[in-house]
Amino acid sequence: MPLDTTPNAKPEIVHSACPHDCPSTCALEVERLSPTRIGRVHGAKDNPYTAGVICAKVARYAERQHHPDRLAQPMRRVGEKGVGIAAFEPIPWKQALDEIAERFMQAEQTWGAESVWPYYYAGTMGLVQRDGIHRLRHEKKYSRQKDTICVQLSDSGWMAGVGVMRGVDAREIAESDLIIAWGTNPVSTQVNVMTHVARARKERGAKFICVDPYRNPTAEVADQHIMLRPGTDAALVLGMMHVLFAEGYADRDYMARYADDPAALEAHVRDRTPDWAEVVTGVPAETIREFARLYGRSKRAYIRVGFGFSRARNGAVSLHAVTCLPTITGAWAHKGGGALYSNRSLYRIDNSFIIGSDLLDRSVRELDQSRIGAVLTGDQRDLGDGPPVMAMIVQNTNPMMVCPNTNLVRKGLSRSDLFLCVHEQFMTETAAMADIVLPATTFLEHDDIYRGSGHTFLQVTRKVVEPYAEARTNHYVICELAKRLGCQHPAFAMTEWEIIAETLKRSNWPAPDEMYEKHWQECALDFETAHFLNGFGHADEKFHFKADWAKIGPNHARLPSLPDMAPVFDAPTPERPFRMVTAPARSFLNSTFTETPGSKKREGRPTLLIHPDDAARLGLLEGDLAEVGNERGLVFIHVKPFHGLLPGVVIVESIWPNAAFVGGNGINTLTSDEPGLPNGGAVFHDTAVWIGKAAESGA
Repeated sequence: MPLDTTPNAKPEIVHSACPHDCPSTCALEVERLSPTRIGRVHGAKDNPYTAGVICAKVARYAERQHHPDRLAQPMRRVGEKGVGIAAFEPIPWKQALDEIAERFMQAEQTWGAESVWPYYYAGTMGLVQRDGIHRLRHEKKYSRQKDTICVQLSDSGWMAGVGVMRGVDAREIAESDLIIAWGTNPVSTQVNVMTHVARARKERGAKFICVDPYRNPTAEVADQHIMLRPGTDAALVLGMMHVLFAEGYADRDYMARYADDPAALEAHVRDRTPDWAEVVTGVPAETIREFARLYGRSKRAYIRVGFGFSRARNGAVSLHAVTCLPTITGAWAHKGGGALYSNRSLYRIDNSFIIGSDLLDRSVRELDQSRIGAVLTGDQRDLGDGPPVMAMIVQNTNPMMVCPNTNLVRKGLSRSDLFLCVHEQFMTETAAMADIVLPATTFLEHDDIYRGSGHTFLQVTRKVVEPYAEARTNHYVICELAKRLGCQHPAFAMTEWEIIAETLKRSNWPAPDEMYEKHWQECALDFETAHFLNGFGHADEKFHFKADWAKIGPNHARLPSLPDMAPVFDAPTPERPFRMVTAPARSFLNSTFTETPGSKKREGRPTLLIHPDDAARLGLLEGDLAEVGNERGLVFIHVKPFHGLLPGVVIVESIWPNAAFVGGNGINTLTSDEPGLPNGGAVFHDTAVWIGKAAESGA
């Protein structure tokens, strides 16, 4: 698809920010070719984090912005669920909104307000367009949503030790002597990190290490790849801790001042030798020793912690263990040292006006977004004493693809008595299940405010081009429904820009016009605060080697206080001998970009990466169709033998649409909706499966 067809168009450069669910939230410069068309998208060169670099999929965003399959008008389904565009007929906006409001009122009158479930997530990270749905939820007392699909587990692990949601500025990577990408694949998912890694390697001779279960694109360019079994990160850390304490790399003065109980930790890891860790992780003991020694020698050692930890049942425990490393060596105290997971707390955003927090009633039930299948099929563990969910509006997410246990999700969304409205940019697999589909704007077609988790800049953006056809913003849809449903919150009568202005005023930041004019607001902290030299985030200002999991979540009984291997993951069995990780694909971002030609061409087709020895034992050759299954279902997928993982481990880079798989079952057919510990969280990288060669009849 050509990026633009406007003849002799001379681009005007317009500032914006990437809205996608990536820690980079890149500062952008967009080529505007006309009031309705864009050309290329570039990283902002003068932003010191983005530094002119963005991923290929966003650089070619015109493919998506001007895609011929974008939804152009509201539609009502007149055919069967799941068919797609052919099952819908156009209707006017007023009629669509009237019908949605009427169905919500019918559900409320018959079943009670909790029978309506507004469902959302992070298709945009803009605070107004993403989170305004809560204002409607809270005023109407509709069922609340527990956000578990992305960061619940990793948030828990970081907070257990550090106590506040911030870390060392990622720009300090350029001043590090050792950089570790742990549980993250920045080449594919956070390319700006690599800009700063490249500087450190060039200017300081820094060493770059990737810790990951497979040789992903980041591991390919790293100086060393520490390849371990999925979910065994804590065991690797324990082996490293043993060496750090035993061989004199522990900074005892630092720990005495900044940590809660270093003596207990040292005693705890005395028998967690590298040889013990090798048995658990698959990493050779000598590799663990040398890794620990390198880390211990490098005071300017920076760990970029990723969301991979948030995809395993024991992910919180594993991430907590990793954050203990810079506390043992005192790396937090040094320029270019420490760790970063997320900087969300830097921005001091008071979002109460956006979400209507003054209307929040915590007695209203909270439903787990990752368990949408169980919720919609009437599981009383989820519904409690409340009514079934009878009506939904879905914005910014595609649960038919991205949620675990797809067969159960499909069963729930297939209910004939469920009213479903989906507000979307494309006819996704979730939209195909809807009764009413509404066309949505892209980030280039509306105003919003963005905070990044991987950097320190707050960004306010204006629309770059006019909305496509009849596409409308999330804010418009929520406000129009609120009007019909009798809501009174003042934000429902305000523009996005007015809400941004009120939010910034409450947060003690400059006005939006000023912030937009200068493109971003720097929110970085001074060195002492950023490096926790003034204390960590807990009440005692100490880093906590001893995690108080009971304060973080209710399901904590099986979690160890001191860092340890929590044997709570989906362990292999003789019936399901393989551990499957559904790692992110480089050219997709969750289900976004799966519709663009460039991304689809780069990814090819769904593929199972399997160790050659395992493939040979199963009689599988490259290109063969395998069947992969467990108690939740069966998936057909083509095989690629791959040396870059351990035997017994398989990788499927995702998320492909279900329809892209032979047989129509996507990879989340196999993933579990069992909540992670201690406070929930989807466990996409924690799946035991069996594998066999597909019979021709099965394919």
